[in-house]
Amino acid sequence: MKLHIKKGDLVKVITGNSRGKEGKVIRVYPKQYRAVVEGLNMVSRHLKPDASNPKGGIVKKEASIHLSNLMFIDPKSGLATKIGRKKDDKTGKLIKYSKKNK
Repeated sequence: MKLHIKKGDLVKVITGNSRGKEGKVIRVYPKQYRAVVEGLNMVSRHLKPDASNPKGGIVKKEASIHLSNLMFIDPKSGLATKIGRKKDDKTGKLIKYSKKNK
């Protein structure tokens, strides 16, 4: 499956509760077509007390977001943009390019 987003990319949320916010991708789940973005889509998790957390309590953490709700941010211009892939002549690897700023 080809994904337009990978770990470490800067993305912008285009719809949902976190609309308009930007963040760095922490993890990608290709089979579910979802990603976890740093500081976005926060949910409350209720934890039972255990050895590592003796008090338990409520912890805020990031939940995954569907990739269709994320847009790649071009590092050169800082704008959210669609991306394309092309083969690099020297290395033969696929590289991403911004369709807005060719």
